Amino acid sequence: MSEASTSDAGETARQPPQGKLPVLALSALGIVFGDIGTSPLYTFKTILGVAGPSHGADAVLGPLSLVLWTLFIITSVKYVSFAMSVDNDGEGGILALMALLGVKRQQRPTIVAVGLFGAALIYGDGAITPAISVLSALEGLNMATPALQPYVVPAAVTILIALFAIQSRGTAAIGHLFGPVMMVWFVTIAVMGISGIVRHPSVFAALNPVHGMSYLLSNGAAGFRVLGAVFLCVTGAEALYADMGHFGRRPIKLAWYAIVFPSLILNYAGQAALVLEGAPTDGNIFFRLCPEILLLPLIMLATVATIIASQSIITGAFSMTRQAIQLGWLPRLAIKQTSSEGYGQIYVGVVNWLLMIVTVGLTIGFGKSDNLASAYGIAVSLTMLMTSALLFIAMREIWNWSLWAAGSVAACFLVIDSAFFLANLTKIGEGGYVPLILAICVYGVMWIWHRGSEAVATRIHEALIPVPDFMARIAAKNIPRVPGTAVFPTRTERDTPPVMVWHVKHNRALHEHLFVLRIEILSVPWVSSRNRIAIQEVAPSFWRADARFGFMERPHIPELLATSKALGCTIDLDDVTYYVGHETVIAREDGNGMPAWQERFFAVMERNAVHVSDFFSLPTDQVVEIGRQIAI
Repeated sequence: MSEASTSDAGETARQPPQGKLPVLALSALGIVFGDIGTSPLYTFKTILGVAGPSHGADAVLGPLSLVLWTLFIITSVKYVSFAMSVDNDGEGGILALMALLGVKRQQRPTIVAVGLFGAALIYGDGAITPAISVLSALEGLNMATPALQPYVVPAAVTILIALFAIQSRGTAAIGHLFGPVMMVWFVTIAVMGISGIVRHPSVFAALNPVHGMSYLLSNGAAGFRVLGAVFLCVTGAEALYADMGHFGRRPIKLAWYAIVFPSLILNYAGQAALVLEGAPTDGNIFFRLCPEILLLPLIMLATVATIIASQSIITGAFSMTRQAIQLGWLPRLAIKQTSSEGYGQIYVGVVNWLLMIVTVGLTIGFGKSDNLASAYGIAVSLTMLMTSALLFIAMREIWNWSLWAAGSVAACFLVIDSAFFLANLTKIGEGGYVPLILAICVYGVMWIWHRGSEAVATRIHEALIPVPDFMARIAAKNIPRVPGTAVFPTRTERDTPPVMVWHVKHNRALHEHLFVLRIEILSVPWVSSRNRIAIQEVAPSFWRADARFGFMERPHIPELLATSKALGCTIDLDDVTYYVGHETVIAREDGNGMPAWQERFFAVMERNAVHVSDFFSLPTDQVVEIGRQIAI
């Protein structure tokens, strides 16, 4: 069977969102731009806190210039123009990019390590984003009514717990409101920005990048620390790339250039204009743009917007988890489809509750968005740095750019990303260690699971029996052949699956019709129906099939078997028994296996992983489980 190509993959496996471009762009506002769209709540406030008391216009125009040009270079140029043009069958994000590069050469450990650690860092970002966003919105209550300050953290914790608690119900019922609500949010912050700009129009001098460079060069270490705060304005840029598969490139580009980018520019400029006019910089300068009479409605709108942004981050963590499972880097977890409206509407309970525990802990532990800002940014900046490195390889291998052209573009991105990463490194002692520790833990889980799975597969392949030899043994020993069809899911690419051998050994019988099925997860998101399955008869009434799925799909074996007759399979699939192996991992006695602590950790994950029959949607009343021990 030929390799599934990205050009035809997904023609029938995935139905793209229907509707006109503006409608899709509006929907993208609620899913894609929540994180970057709510960053004005805390970015400029954090910049002012790091920079200290301003002295003259340059102390305001310099940081503003850095913000505006960071938004343009990182988001508009790097992600919207370059990264979103390197898609894996329409899917984006660092895992999809890693898988795309892995298609060309399977043995690329460095690329795999970069992609996986970048993905692990996003989990750290996913835990911090809801905490800092919701806290920033509710801290507006301090300006409206200072007496409510003691209730900000409890209110934030309550909202976050409620947000995670409703994840299992899905968001399909209210998801269609996310886009319009975020549209109101972006219009609101744009109008607020304009109201500040009209008080001090000279703020637009910051469009000249000389102000930003001059600020960096003239302020030494202080300017470098400000650069770490400036980076907060693009912490949601990676989401544009990762969420590309939900809507496609064009709706996201339209929403960015027509709504999000102008609104962010206007709001940041408005905040800077207030500072230039002499407004107090204590508290949150964002809320000072709002008339006092409208402050409470703005706080309510900001809270809803941050909840939507948090929802998008949580959903993204679920989607990335499914990709990692399908690619073999995480154990099988229970995945619940919460809606038939979209494949991305899923719920992963383990990820949800772990994120909730970490997010609530961060909210209580840090207490203020200013403190959380110290922990924020380092994970995303390192992920962006890794994405730039992978983009260089993509330019060379996928776009076939010359070394000079690809190197020049990538060098620009790498220099900028490195500067932001180094600036954020200064915040490690103030909380930046949190996302790094989380990322290292997630990466460790991925690495041990994949290594253990490889060890299991190697042990299984050591004792395979060729099909002719196995069938000859069946005939020689007069093993009874009973009516019906036996289906054996297997990981082996050839010969007789071990589960079949063990079945005969224990039950001393074999079905008349045999169907061996191997499921392969490709490094593409979707596989078209015509490339889904290949079947061949390897012996009389002994069929072997290889089925291929993309890493964004969930295999459903009964549905897959229903299509096999159209491909020439003559086996009666109405009377089917599924035989699956249940592996108990033990340590090897010869000392050549995995280190003991890794083997024990892998064994715990293996025992708690979702059963194969559930993962492949097998009917429980037709499954026979055969236990086996495998020493790794």
